[in-house]
Amino acid sequence: MSDNPLLRIAARLDKFSEATCRLTAWLALLLVVVTFSVVVLRYQFEIGSIAMQESTLYLHASLFMLGAAYTLKADAHVRVDIFYRSMPALGKALVNLAGTLLLLLPFCSFLLWISWDYVSVAWALREGSREAGGLPLVYLLKTLIPLGALLLAIQGLSLAIRSLATVIDAATGKRA
Repeated sequence: MSDNPLLRIAARLDKFSEATCRLTAWLALLLVVVTFSVVVLRYQFEIGSIAMQESTLYLHASLFMLGAAYTLKADAHVRVDIFYRSMPALGKALVNLAGTLLLLLPFCSFLLWISWDYVSVAWALREGSREAGGLPLVYLLKTLIPLGALLLAIQGLSLAIRSLATVIDAATGKRA
């Protein structure tokens, strides 16, 4: 582990994202199994289940919302990097720091703020599916919105810290 206290903090935040990712990865397997089951039951046995069909939506949404933070950590998100690819480490760190502070963290904050009432009402009503036989857990599905924003903000904070450490090292003449 690094002697730099900023990098130690970032490493702890990264470990949190990695743990979340390991748990979320199991949802992908579950999604495949449930989707396969829906197809087999429908086309081989002519049995349909609204709850099973809705569960594929829940699992897909969970994968997306809970996996976005790890995607940022792994630098696997979509990026239009016409110039970024050829930048030196300091340039990339400055772009990442500015992008995180000016775009990502404000977006996550806005998403948390704007979804709070939406999710609160769903919890107060214990909102369920509109479909007969559907899942009674819509409020849990809606909870993924602020939870995903929070996880993404945590990983964004790690990215900002790492970028700041690179900028500080460059300014003080240390190698990153």
